[in-house]
Amino acid sequence: MRQCSCRFNYVSPTQQPQIATTANLPTGLLYIDAALIGGFMSQWSRRKFFLTSLAGSAAATVTNLFASPKPTSAATNGARAATPAAQGKRPLIISSANGVNALGRGMDILKKGGDTLDAVVAAVTVVEDDPNDDSVGYGGLPNEQGEVELDASVMHGPTHRAGSVASVRRIKNVARLAKTVMERTNHVMIVGDGARRFAVDEGFEEMNLLTEHSRKIWLAWKASTSFNWRPGIDSPEWKEKVASLFSDTPEDQALLAYAQRVIAHPPTGTIPCMAVNEKGDISATTTTSGLAWKIPGRVGDSPIIGAGCCVDNEVGASGSTGKGEENIKISGGHTIIEMMRKGMSPTDACLEAMARIVRNYNNDKKKLATFHIFFYALNKDGVHGAASLWNNAYEKGRRATYAVHDGTESKLVDCATYFNETAVSD
Repeated sequence: MRQCSCRFNYVSPTQQPQIATTANLPTGLLYIDAALIGGFMSQWSRRKFFLTSLAGSAAATVTNLFASPKPTSAATNGARAATPAAQGKRPLIISSANGVNALGRGMDILKKGGDTLDAVVAAVTVVEDDPNDDSVGYGGLPNEQGEVELDASVMHGPTHRAGSVASVRRIKNVARLAKTVMERTNHVMIVGDGARRFAVDEGFEEMNLLTEHSRKIWLAWKASTSFNWRPGIDSPEWKEKVASLFSDTPEDQALLAYAQRVIAHPPTGTIPCMAVNEKGDISATTTTSGLAWKIPGRVGDSPIIGAGCCVDNEVGASGSTGKGEENIKISGGHTIIEMMRKGMSPTDACLEAMARIVRNYNNDKKKLATFHIFFYALNKDGVHGAASLWNNAYEKGRRATYAVHDGTESKLVDCATYFNETAVSD
């Protein structure tokens, strides 16, 4: 019987093992180099059996000692674990739930080989133009003085450029205006009356953005906050608070119920939209009428690059809706991009951003219940995800969802939720 020569070698951190055994042991660890001399053995020797078993045991021990711990969800304080991401698909376009009927416009552009920024701006323009959507653009709910003020930002992944506008009055399509800032100026952000004048110079039409629907709700808000903005007690039209502004018709009573809700919980109307094309190029935009009844000049996260909108063409894109002040404080858009860069799924990256907001309030649900916030993200492979602070949408009777168009249809998909419960703030 031929003999087997076996030897133990210590491999330094700068050397590589030449012959693998049952497992590839990390550099710098003990391994076994088994060389057969003069051919194969006709049978196992006890010595070789012992050494081979020893190698397998050593490999298993090393794996247990030095393997990285299994990843856990970024949100641990009451967060619901995210559903594993589905296989990515390109082209893909996503937005907040209020864009579900507009994503088709953007997908048409992507399918024809159009630019990703053109696609997302085209999609949100549909919502900006809709007077029945008081979350953005024309008909958006105004500031405390009854003026509609709009904010928007864009980022173009392939060229690494960005544009932004804030506190813009009398210009309806501010996502397109932000894109114009990016394309026609050496600036990134223009605000206030300067942004309005720039828009006019670039051919944008000025118009009154306050619709009758939004004006009536604004008056109801004023009546609810000031005794002087409703009929006096000597008036035959006197009623308690906002009821005096609405008739008894079914339409007005429905509007009254809606007005009471948005007066109690001023909405932060917004639509972020992100797209990736077949080549993997990415762009995003976020457009908003901001917080209803805000102090004039208040700016939230939507026009802030790295907060309400963030794109890295090598990684992905992110956006947000909800209380922008909370997002600004954690640079949420940038946080999500960097978490995806480190290997997190879009959903888990959104949950990590949410966890940072929750930590700012030491997990105090009483304080956290006074606001809502959503994060949305997609990566370069077309994998997408979103997370909401609470499991309800802005309307408490509906689940938190976001809109996705994968080239076949536009549909609503459930968000992962940080707290799997409904906010109970009054």
